Amino acid sequence: MFNEDTRSILSRKVRESGQQLIDICSQLVKITSETPPSDTREAAKVFGEMLQQIEGAEVSFHMLQEPVMNVVARIKGKGPGKRLVFNGHLDTFPIGDRETWTVDPFGALQKDGKLFGRGVADMKGGIAIYILAFILLAECREQWSGELVITVSGDEENMGVLGSKYVLDTVPHAAGDAMISGDIGTSKILRFGEKGLLWFELAATGKAGHGAHVHRGINAIDRLIAGIMKIHEGLREIPVNAPERVTRVIETASKVSEIYSGTGETKVLQSITVNFGVIEGGISANLIPAKAMAKGDIRIPAGVTCKQVEEKLEEIVNSFEGLSLKVINAWDPNWSDPDHEIFALIIKNSQEVWGGDVVNTMRVGASDARLYRLLKNVPSVNCGLHGHNLGGPDEYAEIEDMIKVAEIQILTAFDFLTKGTK
Repeated sequence: MFNEDTRSILSRKVRESGQQLIDICSQLVKITSETPPSDTREAAKVFGEMLQQIEGAEVSFHMLQEPVMNVVARIKGKGPGKRLVFNGHLDTFPIGDRETWTVDPFGALQKDGKLFGRGVADMKGGIAIYILAFILLAECREQWSGELVITVSGDEENMGVLGSKYVLDTVPHAAGDAMISGDIGTSKILRFGEKGLLWFELAATGKAGHGAHVHRGINAIDRLIAGIMKIHEGLREIPVNAPERVTRVIETASKVSEIYSGTGETKVLQSITVNFGVIEGGISANLIPAKAMAKGDIRIPAGVTCKQVEEKLEEIVNSFEGLSLKVINAWDPNWSDPDHEIFALIIKNSQEVWGGDVVNTMRVGASDARLYRLLKNVPSVNCGLHGHNLGGPDEYAEIEDMIKVAEIQILTAFDFLTKGTK
């Protein structure tokens, strides 16, 4: 079967497997796995059963807490070698108001070169590619060494504590010599790292009273607003001392990356940003509120740590009477060496498949790739589908994009696993 050049055959087989890829993805989209509640038991069962049909595939299921089910699978090549991991997630955003959808969110409608449905792009299309990778690379296992691993989690949209973190903590072969994440993005803009994150709750207390008698009360909302404004101002004072290599790679990628990610991404990647997404307080316009609360999201660039940000927040909050701070979640910015072999291979393959410019830069948002970098120091790259209407109605992915991303990832896996032992 592989008397021709194996790589050429793999490319051809991927391009001929478009309908198979759509069918795999469609089966997964038709199973609800929204976060919350991150009930991925049925999706994990179906995903695992598909893998179990592949000769030589070892499949295991892992659950720390119901209903979050995770799957780990691996296939081995002809002998000892490196281990490459594909990491992804089964859970999706909620569908929201179903009336705003013009298609069935779980119908996996194929139309006009697109596949519609919740999670098609983020990221059931991505993990469908992993299954195709297992199918095709298992057929030519005598041509490569080492092993290929898939890890899919059940709660990535909820920060992955019960998913990728649990799997990395308990399954030795869940980590490897390199990792490819097919999480949402674009395969023309690869990501070697991502900003850190600090989520926090800011609370204010005051003294209740009648709105006409402002001299007799203390408005908690006023205190909260003053604190919010000072946080925006104060965090800009933290110096950003990013490694020169990281800065150089981000700025070199800027011209191409901002075409897909929006004008201003380069500045955002190198800055501390703050977004207050929730604010609550008061019960009536004519009453002075005694309590108010806001929840904020801080994204932290390379060159700044969570500790620095938290210390600055505490300094600001302590300067106001009636303000208090609670950190909900935090992790530092993280990145892999952009000169690592996995990046050279995947950039080359992406350029070959797309026939145009491909760049490597940091990622504004978060993914489970951070866990591979922070917990296991695994060189990790994000290379995923270009998503449309993420988190909103009528989410879809372009079928041509799915096929091209599959070709890039499968060729990269083959190249990585045929380049000798680790």
